[in-house]
Amino acid sequence: MDKTTTAQLTQENRSVSYRASSEAAESSSIPGLLLQTIEATASTGTPDGQEAYERGTTLKNVGLFKQAAEHFEKAAQDPAYALKGLAQMGLSLKKSGKQEEAVAAFRQALQVPATSSKEQVQILYLLGRTLESLGRIPEALESYRWLRREAPQYRDVAMRIESLSTRRKHRDNR
Repeated sequence: MDKTTTAQLTQENRSVSYRASSEAAESSSIPGLLLQTIEATASTGTPDGQEAYERGTTLKNVGLFKQAAEHFEKAAQDPAYALKGLAQMGLSLKKSGKQEEAVAAFRQALQVPATSSKEQVQILYLLGRTLESLGRIPEALESYRWLRREAPQYRDVAMRIESLSTRRKHRDNR
């Protein structure tokens, strides 16, 4: 081999090695890079509801729940995305361990005008589950009972009401 060929091969090896180490570093922080990419490609100015909702969905799908909740909150400021934004914000807050804030978001979603019965039932269930996880049994029961009036056969609501009522009675009898 002559010096030119050796120099070219050495340069190619360096390039391949750099790309491999660069790709390895990138794959270890994909959520962080995704967040940077989303923020960098965001249009200047205030995002509309759809754009904020889509960003929130992308962040939620990769497990960045805190950041997703922030985007869903922005989306909820657009009346067309108020219900969806608040409901997804509640789910993201719950996933990030902020149960109390999730309860507030679900309750706010229930106040959105023109919420369909089906959407209301779904949000009541999420609210009930979140309250239940916080040990707020009377409030969870209230949520489940409202839900049962709207949709008596919805998921496991009847069983949850019975279980929580029984648990509450045993606690009260002590």
